[in-house]
Amino acid sequence: MTAIDTSRTVAVVGTGTMGQGIAQVALVAGHPVRLYDAVAGRAGEAADAIGARLDRLVEKGRMGAGERDAARARLVPAVDLAELADAALVVEAVLEQLAVKQELFAELEKIVADDCLLATNTSSLSVTAVAGALRAPGRFVGLHFFNPAPLLPLVEVVSGHATDEETATRAWATAAAWGKTPVRCADLPGFIVNRIARPFYAEAFAVHEEHGIDPATIDAILRESGGFAMGPFELTDLIGQDVNEAVTRSVWESFFHSPKFQPSLAQRRLVESRRLGRKSGHGWFSYAEGAARPGPADAGPEDAPEYVIAEGDLAPAAELIGMIREAGITVRQEDEDKGTRLILPSGGQLVLADGQISAEFRDVVYFDLALDYRTAGRIALSAAAEVQQDTLAQATGLFQALGKRVSVLPDVPGMIVARTVAMLGDLALDAVARRVASAEDIDTAMRLGVNYPLGPVEWNEKLGRDWAWELLANLHQAVPTGRYARTLGLHQWSYGSPLEDAS
Repeated sequence: MTAIDTSRTVAVVGTGTMGQGIAQVALVAGHPVRLYDAVAGRAGEAADAIGARLDRLVEKGRMGAGERDAARARLVPAVDLAELADAALVVEAVLEQLAVKQELFAELEKIVADDCLLATNTSSLSVTAVAGALRAPGRFVGLHFFNPAPLLPLVEVVSGHATDEETATRAWATAAAWGKTPVRCADLPGFIVNRIARPFYAEAFAVHEEHGIDPATIDAILRESGGFAMGPFELTDLIGQDVNEAVTRSVWESFFHSPKFQPSLAQRRLVESRRLGRKSGHGWFSYAEGAARPGPADAGPEDAPEYVIAEGDLAPAAELIGMIREAGITVRQEDEDKGTRLILPSGGQLVLADGQISAEFRDVVYFDLALDYRTAGRIALSAAAEVQQDTLAQATGLFQALGKRVSVLPDVPGMIVARTVAMLGDLALDAVARRVASAEDIDTAMRLGVNYPLGPVEWNEKLGRDWAWELLANLHQAVPTGRYARTLGLHQWSYGSPLEDAS
């Protein structure tokens, strides 16, 4: 199935930020575009705003003056829905209210031709439900653009329960022809990105609530060790706490209050107090003029140990062995089958986060997962109060000798990066098993939609089939709420099922 020809009209209903962005994308791709808004005069204002953005593209050398003039000529505000009759595609970007969308599409169905595709840009409502009142729901599809639509490449092409395959294929091809990167997914709550991204926020908020670790330190660990572009606290302040919490609550309610998607009480209190982030001047952090941004907690300098004993290959942290030797610290290698830990001169152990707590063992300090230990700027350590001070000091000094800043946390099972990555991978493999999307599309969506350094399935494969399985089993034992219960998708994959069987 080929893309909609650029000679055919694309109509956009709803002229807010998303509607204008989608219209601009279709316009720049070469289509005639009609804008409609139920509020009189809004469509004309939106056309003027899009024209101004095209002017800025010309000023920046990203568009020729002739191209701009031709695009402006193709952009027509409509004062009545009937003016959309010749559209080949209508994309809706109105209020996120099911009844409003259903009423709109019922009216559109009476106006447009039978071969016109009808699409919703909803991010939180069921595509199937929006199409439920249509006489021909097979031509209805979700086209979920990300804001700002002209800049972000990802488009989730969402098939409702009654969407025809040729409809989804044509919508996918059209988005690709517009220069976007479309991914296919089924109509389950949150689609791909808003579903799988929940643990990135939820685990950080839980660590903050349960262990009192300050937001700035958690953000720094996820950025400097996990490789994420922003930490969850600063990111939700940018998004808006009300917006982020509403998406979380919507997914949680859609999954019948599953503990895997449980909202954060601390975030709810922010919303209730109208501390919504940057837009209100205060969220997790203050944005008042002159307000100092808190920095992460850094451990003071400690001496590096003269040697360590490596038991096993350290699995996902194997590159540390070479780094320690390069720092001039002797590494005595023991039997690789004995374990995955370092023995310090104090006799204490330094162990990669595995979901257990330090207090369960005599003298253990946990260190967090890193995307790349060589390039990581920070490493987090976790220890119970009973751990020998010499052990904690030597563990701190070891990573400082490798050029890392160190944050010392209380006894946090699974640390921060490790539990976040394990939960992201668990939900990703669950989505593959439930045929929400393919593993490839999930990884593409998470890299492009929320700028993750790796797709969660790719990250799981890098860490090995046993890693997330064992960490979540230990977390589930430590926190038996059901939140960390492993999904069937992770279970199947960990026991060797190929992803192709689940996709």
